Amino acid sequence: LQWNSHLPCIPPFLQECILSGIMSVNGKKVLHMDRNSYYGGESASITPLEDLYKRFNLPGTPPESMGRGRDWNVDLIPKFLMANGQLVKMLLYTEVTRYLDFKVIEGSFVYKGGKIYKVPSTEAEALASSLMGLFEKRRFRKFLVYVANFDENDPKTFEGVDPKKTTMRDVYKKFDLGQDVIDFTGHALALYRTDDYLDQPCQETINRIKLYSESLARYGKSPYLYPLYGLGELPQGFAR
Repeated sequence: LQWNSHLPCIPPFLQECILSGIMSVNGKKVLHMDRNSYYGGESASITPLEDLYKRFNLPGTPPESMGRGRDWNVDLIPKFLMANGQLVKMLLYTEVTRYLDFKVIEGSFVYKGGKIYKVPSTEAEALASSLMGLFEKRRFRKFLVYVANFDENDPKTFEGVDPKKTTMRDVYKKFDLGQDVIDFTGHALALYRTDDYLDQPCQETINRIKLYSESLARYGKSPYLYPLYGLGELPQGFAR
């Protein structure tokens, strides 16, 4: 099976495992073959540590200071899962969650002005955070309420914004958000690597921030989930 067009951010091998799981749940018979002795292909989690050394032709063996080799799961393509994202929904739909244990990531951080700050995950943390001033926090809260109520199928929630034409830069301006808040929102919440999104239609960014907020609301500590024994557990679960 090859299914690379609709999930470009998910490695091909995992895409095929997801597709086979969905087909199986819907009554299809699937023959699943793998040329490797482990699950995951390019997105495998290598364990023990000695196998990682062999895979990348590293000289010698892992030092004793690194502990037991079996205590390590090294992801070849490290990623987190959004708690309310599409992949988690597929895990629930196919009941692959029966084979997996997940851990909520304890926190995420941003680097600003030579210091490291925790990204607030509760209202109390947000009020205590020095990432933004008191008045900025009030404006930012209004912005988040707007995002939470935004529904691309209900023009009443747009409040004068055209999601397909209004740029994200103009949306920030509408809520009078400062540069520090814009940087924080674009890179820590919407997870953009560059600022190119600022001059693009705002719908995609609003949906990204909405997904972050909804994912955070599910578990309270962080919007991110991670398989307890590495990302290689995902294709293994779908293959089962």
